[in-house]
Amino acid sequence: MKLASVRLVTNDIDRLIAFYCRLTGQEANRFSPEFAEFRSEGVALAISSERLIAQFNAGAAVAASNRSALIEFEVDDVDGVLKGLDDEGIDVAMPPSDMPWGNRSMLLRDPDGNVVNVFARRKP
Repeated sequence: MKLASVRLVTNDIDRLIAFYCRLTGQEANRFSPEFAEFRSEGVALAISSERLIAQFNAGAAVAASNRSALIEFEVDDVDGVLKGLDDEGIDVAMPPSDMPWGNRSMLLRDPDGNVVNVFARRKP
């Protein structure tokens, strides 16, 4: 079995796509007005409208209701990522901090309230 993607369900797909474009520096692969993906090494972050979920996936997911999962991006420089975002309209849930296990991490909230962990592993 291979993990293919993590999908976020939203009622404002354009706003969520804009956030992840800004965060990742990538353009989304927009497959329809209601579905897009950000591809990375071996996995994708998919974004779809709640209407699409209701139509094709039995309404199994509800937009902007995640309270238990974190989306994690590994980077080289956490502080540099934050500076690149200019803080304008960015909800920083936890500023860049050093973790006891050596990683540097910050937590953001995307426009739907999903928690995004941006972290850098300790350099050997």
